[in-house]
Amino acid sequence: MHAEMTWIGARPHDRFGAVWAAVSANGLVAVSLWAEREKITNEVEKLTGRPPVYDGDRVTAVLDQLDDYFQGRRRDFTTPIDWSVLTPFQQAALRAVYTIPYGQTRTYADIAAEIGRPQAMRAVGRANATNPMPVIIPCHRLLGRDGKLHGYGGPGGLETKAWLLRLEGAWPR
Repeated sequence: MHAEMTWIGARPHDRFGAVWAAVSANGLVAVSLWAEREKITNEVEKLTGRPPVYDGDRVTAVLDQLDDYFQGRRRDFTTPIDWSVLTPFQQAALRAVYTIPYGQTRTYADIAAEIGRPQAMRAVGRANATNPMPVIIPCHRLLGRDGKLHGYGGPGGLETKAWLLRLEGAWPR
């Protein structure tokens, strides 16, 4: 937890109603696909220990990148990430997820093995379930060992996960 300022802002989105982003001086803190401001406000406060301040100009760059991604014009994000808002285990798991290339998938077991914790598949699943930066840290690219979709905490659940994978040409496999 750190006590510096975090700013939030949103942009309208056809599928989700709005996409929210939160940034600190160190980078991206959170992305929310939920239209309600309250969701990202609560998430940011939980992550940083302070309520965020609304300033749409501060999040323009990340929202532009997300727009480009959703419109099929971007495959990689260049927004710096404020990894300090995550626990050490979340950092390890989500840094590994962050490297999954556009249009590809991995299993929770793959990530557990990659971070040197091959038995920690459920913990990897939990780290992804609490991923505060969906899409940019692409937890939608994770599949169960059975090759099926498992869990997605964004609006629409598994249908949204499948939609993101279809957008990338990675689903159905």
